[in-house]
Amino acid sequence: MIVADSEAVIATDSAAVRVRQLSKSYPLEKSQLGRLRHLFGAARLPAVDGLWALRDVSFSVARGEAFGIIGANGSGKSTLLQMVAGILRPTSGSVEVNGRISALLELGSGFSPEFSGRDNVYLNASLLGLSREETEERFAEIERFAGIGDFIGQPTKTYSSGMVLRLAFAVAAHVDPEILIVDEALAVGDIAFRQRCMRKIHDLRAHGVTILFVSHETTDVKALCERCVWLDRGKVRELGEADEVVAKYLSASLYRENLHRENLHRDLPRGETPPELPPELIDGFGGESHAGRRYGDGRATIAGAALLDVPTGAKSGLRISFRVNETVRAPMAGFLVRNDRGENIFGSNTARENYPLPAMDPGEAATVDFHWTMPALTPGKYTISVAISDGNVEDFRVCDYVEDAIGLPLDGERPPADYAPRAYLDLHSAAVAIHRNSSASLPE
Repeated sequence: MIVADSEAVIATDSAAVRVRQLSKSYPLEKSQLGRLRHLFGAARLPAVDGLWALRDVSFSVARGEAFGIIGANGSGKSTLLQMVAGILRPTSGSVEVNGRISALLELGSGFSPEFSGRDNVYLNASLLGLSREETEERFAEIERFAGIGDFIGQPTKTYSSGMVLRLAFAVAAHVDPEILIVDEALAVGDIAFRQRCMRKIHDLRAHGVTILFVSHETTDVKALCERCVWLDRGKVRELGEADEVVAKYLSASLYRENLHRENLHRDLPRGETPPELPPELIDGFGGESHAGRRYGDGRATIAGAALLDVPTGAKSGLRISFRVNETVRAPMAGFLVRNDRGENIFGSNTARENYPLPAMDPGEAATVDFHWTMPALTPGKYTISVAISDGNVEDFRVCDYVEDAIGLPLDGERPPADYAPRAYLDLHSAAVAIHRNSSASLPE
């Protein structure tokens, strides 16, 4: 565990949020009288037969910092944020908040289904501390950001979940928050609006707003946050730099999923966690030194990856080589291109391209070549992650995943303003060359 001493790192006067030994217990009383007794008389006392949603959680978030919170469903993330927002009272411990909070927690919280979108903007903004005059000054910008058109005058009970998200986020992001809390709300939005929201969050962060961000999209967490905390069964499992914590979380999640698939998962005593496969730092992978990480069940291992020389500048190529350590019935090699903010740009694999690989036995090796037409990307630094899995695109087990294995610098001209990413579809016609038992061509 790499729990950092955030109390020593962040001084009291620079902390936007400080959580000390925070715990929350929910009673499992069978009678209504018992539940009422706990609610009104002993809310800060642990229930005798209670469920601990959080146990002894401590961390600090500096002013202007973007801080991520990750963990599986039921790990206590939402409970933690609700206590930071002042919605729930802790059983023990304390939360210190310095600044005005704007929280996007449960989708549509603070909205009246019978009110129109326009009325709910004024209602929600007033709950977040704005006067009617201040809301009127911001209303046009809120309406434009939400982009729901004439539905702004309709009752929100007629909205889809995505439309509710659009309006709720638009309000939360335009009330001049000092601390913005986002709890997995963006998951229901379409890709275009999610990107708009992420751009707004990055803009708020650049203007000094403190961000508490919960998401199962770990790429978003890594792109936005400097540090994050991993909650596991209500306790802090890891606290530190986002890249390292996310890598360990993904490794443990993958291991648990493999246990479940093999029917080896068992009920563990409360507080005990199954062992994990810690990701290892990779140095010199594919001939270049980088700070990537890898994880997987180890039944096959990526031996190398390298960019290929192609005849024309519009074409790009990638070679992935791997060795099999245990029998892999349906090998699937793939790659993913990301920009320097950790956002996924495009990727593919042999199954998606309809180039199935035959079953492979221990000791066998293979090399897979991908060729595609490069879309007109904005100049900058990009990375390619590579993987070998067992299964198909709907159901697979990761054998070895090497994150940010090689760099892909692009120095071309910026795409035109009316550019549409249809070029991404060229990837589906990529040529894939497969070489069995070609150990001589494995890049070192």
